[in-house]
Amino acid sequence: MKQKKLFVLAGEVSGDLHASGVLDALRNQYPDLDVFGTGGVKLRSLGARLLYDTDDLSVMGFVEVLRQAFFLRKVIGDLKDSVLREKPDVALLVDYPAMNLHMARFLKRNAIPVVYYISPKVWAWKEGRVMKMKRSIDRLLVIFNFEVEFFARHGMVAEYAGNPVVEELLHLDMQPRRQFLRRHAINDGSLLIGLLPGSRKQEISLIYPEMLEAARLLGERYDAVFLVGKASHVNHALFEAYERIPGVRLIECSAYEVMQYADTALVTSGTATLEALCFGLPMVVVYRTGWLNYVIGKRIVKLHNISLANIITKGLLSDEQTVPELIQHEASGERMCREVSFLIDNPLRREEMRAALLDARAQLASSSPSQKAASVISHYFELEQTHGTDRQLSC
Repeated sequence: MKQKKLFVLAGEVSGDLHASGVLDALRNQYPDLDVFGTGGVKLRSLGARLLYDTDDLSVMGFVEVLRQAFFLRKVIGDLKDSVLREKPDVALLVDYPAMNLHMARFLKRNAIPVVYYISPKVWAWKEGRVMKMKRSIDRLLVIFNFEVEFFARHGMVAEYAGNPVVEELLHLDMQPRRQFLRRHAINDGSLLIGLLPGSRKQEISLIYPEMLEAARLLGERYDAVFLVGKASHVNHALFEAYERIPGVRLIECSAYEVMQYADTALVTSGTATLEALCFGLPMVVVYRTGWLNYVIGKRIVKLHNISLANIITKGLLSDEQTVPELIQHEASGERMCREVSFLIDNPLRREEMRAALLDARAQLASSSPSQKAASVISHYFELEQTHGTDRQLSC
């Protein structure tokens, strides 16, 4: 049997994680599967040949993308050359729309089936992209139920695969809270407040100092210990530049430990809000970006809420909130302190929030999305085996 070949494009850490789940499932059926493209440590550990790493490609914000335009064009050119040279049987594109939608058109022109896993958030902005997606994507696998209805309204079929974040969290093995406290010499009666400043350099530089100011103010009011969730792939020197706060105890741990053990937390908007939802963690969502990014985003994003925690619990177009959101100038240390204090002082509100988040998690749970994506890719592998094609690839 001819060796199967898969092209993968995952441009961010979360995409690397989700793509690795799919690859892991595929390996059971195709142990000698040849995988190449872009990704991170997870895909590399599964034997993928990576032309570029997620660390090279994790660019966020309109201004930052423009600054990196020359480099990103080079990446696209190199990826196209590799596709022409390697002739993959199927392409798996994961999120990362700016590059993936461009590559989808190229792959489609070259008769390579395109499986897009985790849709671009066209329901938030750039709704016009749906028409381009219809022309270039063979199978669209989405991770939120509301996306199926959204795409149906635009005449495009989207298949709900389940949510990979929920799937991945099922495999976590967390130690009991008492053991965690003992390991870090934390008193049983201490209040645990989580700080999740994000994983990108820009997020850390703009958001983390304000979180630390909130920690300083909260430390004056409560007997609190602050759990700082640091992504393992991030240079920790980015954090250390800000961590000189007398009287504030910071405990470095994983993001999941923050979500498991904290009583409440400040969470940077992004995938972390979905993960925190799955833990039922009472939270305040915060976000800051460069002023020009904010002005542009404000004009084009159509949603009232930006956090997945609110979109999932309240609906795509709702202006109601389950968790408070502090955006841009509102995301100050003083305002963060005020919102977290409200949650600490109102245990009933915390429990209502926790219940709403856990109810939403139950609605997201389904059969394995990784297995669903793997089965779709396997379908195209078998079509290729049955019919065979002599593709003439071209730029």
